[in-house]
Amino acid sequence: MATTIQTTQTASREERRAGRRRPRRGPATLIGDVILGIAVLLIFAPFAYTVVTSLRPASDLVKDPLGWPTNLTITNITDAYSKMNYAQGLFSSTIVLAGALIFTIVLGSLAAYPLARISRSWATWVYRLFIAGSTVPIFVLLAPLYLLLRDAGLLNSYAGVILTYTAMNLPVAIFFYTSFFRQIPIELEEAAAIDGSGPIRTFFVVLFPLLRPVTATLATFLTLSVWNDLLVPLVFLQDPSLKTVMVNAYSLVGSYTLDPSLLFPAALLGVAPLLIVFAFLQRHVVSGLTMGAVKS
Repeated sequence: MATTIQTTQTASREERRAGRRRPRRGPATLIGDVILGIAVLLIFAPFAYTVVTSLRPASDLVKDPLGWPTNLTITNITDAYSKMNYAQGLFSSTIVLAGALIFTIVLGSLAAYPLARISRSWATWVYRLFIAGSTVPIFVLLAPLYLLLRDAGLLNSYAGVILTYTAMNLPVAIFFYTSFFRQIPIELEEAAAIDGSGPIRTFFVVLFPLLRPVTATLATFLTLSVWNDLLVPLVFLQDPSLKTVMVNAYSLVGSYTLDPSLLFPAALLGVAPLLIVFAFLQRHVVSGLTMGAVKS
């Protein structure tokens, strides 16, 4: 019995020693760490500079724009909040984003389902046509879209901007959902049909819940794209009461002057909701990308 206990303790000590041993770091690992550190610095340095500049007094910025802060204040943030009409811009951005997300996700998933299941050649060509639509830049379509929305009575309205964003992002949604639908076994639909479920009920009750990871990934991508966009709301929303938060932040940029004590806090207030959304959805984004990358 004593021999068994001693053998167990010896094995435990060996395991602890093995756990304490660090893997040998070669030159490739060191180079990778250096590159990773540079990448992290390039990503976080502008954001850190924006935060610090937003909290510096205007007089301090005039003396030394790139220097270290001597005093910190929230006056810049409160001034930017009031001058950019933040509450109204936040409401408009939320309405536009919510509408664009709902229409793009519903229409994209409904269009991708038959494209993933039908194996005929015309379905492949339709899918390629949708994907080709993502290569057309919005700058080319601004003038036709402006005339179309004006004649349809949708200019200067939330509905016109939401439909524009839906049309712009629908190819991306179809690409995401088609790839994901092809990985779902068709036996699930056959089992639902045997239980008496129709196609519409099968789609929304059986298949659509399975799309949650890719939907989270797509929603995050669309949120970044729509929220940060300046061109579409700047052209199609002329009414001051309908302007988005980014357009209101851009309005602080003068023709010949630029006040960093207002512009930096305005930019920080504009991206603050995005940081909150990404903090909640980052786990689903990573899982969705992983599931899309692995072929079963």
